[in-house]
Amino acid sequence: MDISNTLSKKGLDAYMMIGEPHNADMYYTTGFFASDKFTYLQKNSGDEILLVSEMERERAENESRITNIRTTQDYDYRSKIKSRSDPSIAFSDTLGELLGKEGIRKIGVPHNFPFFIAQTLKEQGFWFMPIKSPFKDMRTKKSESEITNIETVQNACEEAMDTAVNLISNSSESDGVLYNEGVELTSEYVRNAIEHRLLDFGCEAETTIVACGKQSSTPHWMGEGTLKVNEPIIIDIFPRSKTNRYFSDMSRTVVKGTPSRQLKDMYDAVIEAQNKALELVKPGVLCNEIHNAVCDVFEEKGYDTVRNNPKLKSGFLHSTGHGVGLEVHELPSLGDNENQLESGNVITVEPGLYYPDIGGVRIEDIVVVTEKGCRNLTEFEKKFVV
Repeated sequence: MDISNTLSKKGLDAYMMIGEPHNADMYYTTGFFASDKFTYLQKNSGDEILLVSEMERERAENESRITNIRTTQDYDYRSKIKSRSDPSIAFSDTLGELLGKEGIRKIGVPHNFPFFIAQTLKEQGFWFMPIKSPFKDMRTKKSESEITNIETVQNACEEAMDTAVNLISNSSESDGVLYNEGVELTSEYVRNAIEHRLLDFGCEAETTIVACGKQSSTPHWMGEGTLKVNEPIIIDIFPRSKTNRYFSDMSRTVVKGTPSRQLKDMYDAVIEAQNKALELVKPGVLCNEIHNAVCDVFEEKGYDTVRNNPKLKSGFLHSTGHGVGLEVHELPSLGDNENQLESGNVITVEPGLYYPDIGGVRIEDIVVVTEKGCRNLTEFEKKFVV
């Protein structure tokens, strides 16, 4: 986690982050999160400090990888609240005292650093430089323990996907609408079943996608209303472990009934494009090589791609994939860039086709880049008609 060289090159005394539960860099560097404000500080000497509330001290000592743990009360935070009559200003004053005692004046901060804290400390004579996160690139290469964490979440994801697909497969049909035990089967019902199943495995998910018919032609539409026979249903689940904080990500497209010839052709093209991409994944390959290969498959079959038209509204509309870890979307991006894949990257491979008058098809697997290629962490079958 040592970023001392980066700080020295930029003439900075330290790098500082303010924590909150969804800050992936914060959890990556500290192994700790809390609902109250807490602060990570790395000096240009490489020394690290974690500042937490007094009530979080013991938990931080047990959970965090940081050994130098301070509490706000070490800097008389409660007295500062009384004198300032404002907890936010008192917290800034606490940080100011910490920084001053450590001989820190020039501070690097992430782009999303709280403006109020920066402005308050500027008035006390501290100087700030927003810089690109020095940890995002570190996070792209996963350790064996991180890969294991992601595999654990992926196992839960597949259990949830199985629940969803079984609900659709076992449904009955009347007047073009799918029913579960006499009740209309809806996106909301299937999404709730997915989320309940994830909870059984200690995972949670937000904005799970269950989109049917024309709704599926908008890649990130969550979906709503009744599910229908003969129409594509995109199911995209990206859960996070409530324990280890890592994500996974998987999509499947299914049809209950008989899909049109157009849908079958789209599905076959997506499968072929994904297989082509998976063949290319290995260390040293440029991200745009994989993305262009997917575009080649689609274009050869007569489908439009984002490569030729960034404003495309139908066809292959997005990048081929993205990194997954403490965020569901992180580096590297399998898109129009020349970043090289490295062993230890965990990425999705998710080509898709989307047409408003037909619907959408997306198939997404999550893989880890190995020394000689890749290992697919996704075992769930790819079955279009269920």
